[in-house]
Amino acid sequence: MASWIDDELAGSKFADVRLEKRFRTLVERLSEGIGETIPMACQDWANTKAAYRFLSNPRVGEEDILAGHFQSTRDRFRSVDGLVLVLHDTTEFTFRREHPELIGNIGVMAGRKDQRGRPQLYTTCGILMHSSLVVTTEGLPLGISAIKFWTRKEFKGTNALKQKINPTRVPIEEKESVRWLDNIRQTTALLADPERCIHIGDRESDIYELFCTAHDANTHFLVRTCVDRLAGDGQHTISEEMEAVELKANHRIAVLDNKGKTTDAILELRYRRIRVLPPIGKQSRYPQLQLTVIYAQEQNVPTGRDRIDWKLITDLPVSTPLQAIEKLEWYASRWKIETFHKIVKSGCKAEESKLRTADRLVNLIAVLCILSWRIFWMTMLNRSTSNAPTSIAFTDTECQLLDHLVPDRPKTRSAKKSLSSYIIKVARLGGYLARASDPPPGNIVMWRGMSRLTDIVLGFEVAKLMGN
Repeated sequence: MASWIDDELAGSKFADVRLEKRFRTLVERLSEGIGETIPMACQDWANTKAAYRFLSNPRVGEEDILAGHFQSTRDRFRSVDGLVLVLHDTTEFTFRREHPELIGNIGVMAGRKDQRGRPQLYTTCGILMHSSLVVTTEGLPLGISAIKFWTRKEFKGTNALKQKINPTRVPIEEKESVRWLDNIRQTTALLADPERCIHIGDRESDIYELFCTAHDANTHFLVRTCVDRLAGDGQHTISEEMEAVELKANHRIAVLDNKGKTTDAILELRYRRIRVLPPIGKQSRYPQLQLTVIYAQEQNVPTGRDRIDWKLITDLPVSTPLQAIEKLEWYASRWKIETFHKIVKSGCKAEESKLRTADRLVNLIAVLCILSWRIFWMTMLNRSTSNAPTSIAFTDTECQLLDHLVPDRPKTRSAKKSLSSYIIKVARLGGYLARASDPPPGNIVMWRGMSRLTDIVLGFEVAKLMGN
């Protein structure tokens, strides 16, 4: 436990050495009790009070908490070869408070219906987080490269804003959408090798300013498009030009229906390099771009699930069906950042915190992001790395205890112990059955197993001290 924390936080710098020591202690305590409340993780009033003071200290911010992790992300990025995917997404943390004004608002939600059958609307208290997760093309998460937190004193819905102003005429710097651009710039500055990065986002990231930001930074992007922009000479749109593109190939994939059953889907692939024009109100500020548009669509409407209709846009060239399929697989990796956010909220239980102000909650969530990356990294390490040494994830003591607690099966007893075998043992501590037909262990059994292993190692070290 101490080993990976020391490595991960080596680049952290605070205004006071005492804050550095308290931060390390807090990370260690929370990592030993993943999903527990602060008092439960800290065990006594002195450590609990110190944790609360650290989170509320005006000299501590999310930038200070994540600085060391950012540097570790950069180091892991430099240790791998080839392209990496930078996954961007936004998530919400909702809270119930007696004084919600101390945190802020994130939106309006529909509650119970009134006597006339109309839903009653109420303002949701919470914090928004926009994060960028760096993963290899094989799916191994290398860490967070950028993150942004914010909340709103007053929420105004998009439809209400459109009645007063055309959102396409508003400078991007005055919108919340600027977070997409900020994270690309922060990631580019951190990793310092923009040509190796493919920035991936959902339809919310379909912003022309994002395309130009990536172009200026000499980096790449792949987003799902929802805006039918002007193309070519400006007399037609992208969709009209794509109607003339002939079918390039059919691609069969396996998907789950609404009942969780696996079914086949046949996608029709079309792609073309197109000259894309900026919005009319911004054509004097932004240049035209040569971009590739990829359509992957099911011809027929399937039963039991939604029809697949992906429209992607990228600055990368696509000249063969295999290159188009590669881009589809890269975009499909976007679910990993949603899994990361799920670990923060469900595994670390960030929304169950009772902290009363936005600043304290943001600091806590930043700490939990480091722990969530660690859980996700351990889970995906088993699926994407087969020949890595066990020392990158486990100490010698942990390996010895795992061998004792989870004995090897007769067929594998004489074989050389691999990293994957120890990850499976941790998962088995968390309830994974490891049957031949079982899929690889997921995040839930991994964080359960890691929590149990931490307690076992602690008990082992205490027993050694008492024996001496």
